[in-house]
Amino acid sequence: MANTFGTDILFPSPDPEAAAAIYVELPGFTITARVPMLELAGPHINLYLEKGPPLGPVFEVTVADAGEATRCLAARGCVVVKDGPHVPRRYVQDPNGLIDNLNLGRRRSPEMKKR
Repeated sequence: MANTFGTDILFPSPDPEAAAAIYVELPGFTITARVPMLELAGPHINLYLEKGPPLGPVFEVTVADAGEATRCLAARGCVVVKDGPHVPRRYVQDPNGLIDNLNLGRRRSPEMKKR
């Protein structure tokens, strides 16, 4: 299964603005968009903060076929913890607790596309 790990990390949070305040104070992070979720650009990674119950960090993995990737990972003990095909996104948690967002590509704000 071919995949690409991205530089994007998603953090669901009950209060994305409060969570963002922690990272904006760090050198190099700036808020680049607030809709549909808070985007923070950093020198090497990008953080996306969305409203929701905390799950821990969600790592971005772009795959050619989300269904195939899901079946492959399920065979290794992973489970789907969130599925939002309209975004598109699928959060899959491995047996150790790591969560990956399987997607076929991501819409970014114009500021993030320049990176």
